[in-house]
Amino acid sequence: MFMRKAMRHTFFAFVTLALSALTCVAQTCYTSGDMDAPTKTALDAAGKKYFDMVTHGDSAGLKQNAIPSLADSFGGIESAVKDNLTNLSGAQGTIRPGYELKVDGTAPMERAEFLCGVFNKNGQTANSAEFVISNLAPGSYAVVIADATGSKNPATVTFILQQMGTDWKVGGLYIKNGTVNGHDAKWFTEQAKAYKAKNQNHNAWFYFLEARDLTSPLSFMYTQASDSLYDEAATVKPADLPVAGTTVDLPGLAGKTYKLTAAFPLAVGNDFALVVKYQVADVSDTAKTFQENTEVMKAVLAKFPEFRDGFDSVVARAVEPSGKDYGTMLPVKQIK
Repeated sequence: MFMRKAMRHTFFAFVTLALSALTCVAQTCYTSGDMDAPTKTALDAAGKKYFDMVTHGDSAGLKQNAIPSLADSFGGIESAVKDNLTNLSGAQGTIRPGYELKVDGTAPMERAEFLCGVFNKNGQTANSAEFVISNLAPGSYAVVIADATGSKNPATVTFILQQMGTDWKVGGLYIKNGTVNGHDAKWFTEQAKAYKAKNQNHNAWFYFLEARDLTSPLSFMYTQASDSLYDEAATVKPADLPVAGTTVDLPGLAGKTYKLTAAFPLAVGNDFALVVKYQVADVSDTAKTFQENTEVMKAVLAKFPEFRDGFDSVVARAVEPSGKDYGTMLPVKQIK
């Protein structure tokens, strides 16, 4: 399944554990309808309580209610709450039916996969969900999703909770916009299908990815809707762009070949941009790297002219072996 990180997402992993020898473990998911009444009530109450803290900018309250490992490194949460306060201030939270996730055993699971609700021979149904989480320690967890109503822009606020004694503590916070430049998942899906009909399959691929990304509040949560978009995207999956860790050669206009390592859509301000990453030996000479970035952008649009129709801007990021990178962004109309 496609998974990528976007700048407009506020993402905080709730578990970072060193793997040890694994023992036999099992994972179980309970939907809201499967939970006992006290658990459901407790999760709904915790979701409303923590949502109110987010909308009031109460990072101190969230920290007091966080699991120890998160409370010890809380700067990212504080920044997320602050960055989203303008949009969420005054919003009301509508709590969706939650999920309780249980891991048995004595050691972390390398890959915990939770199948929640009813699945049929075709896979997911309207009310099912799947969560895939790495390195998850034994314990009881919950996913509580709140739709922000009355916010300036549509958004979801998702809490990963961990049961500690009788309390449900904050183990993770994910704040995600529901639109890109005012466009939702339905709009991106329609655009993707229109591009596919015009044989602009590269544009269609990226628009399906954007639609799928907007469909789920979490990158590790899969639903019938997101799976359907995965299947549609697979029909236009490109072989000449880097996908799922592949590297692709891009011919430059001056005879040089660039090795692309990633390509994905991204909202940058009011622009819908295409980001491409490529390999370089060194980025310390920024003037030279800027020129290389410009050449890569030209080469991308020369090979894929349809991107002039699908994107407002292109971002080229030169990445050296150390991981250090240098990026340049230009409007498509300025790239000649």
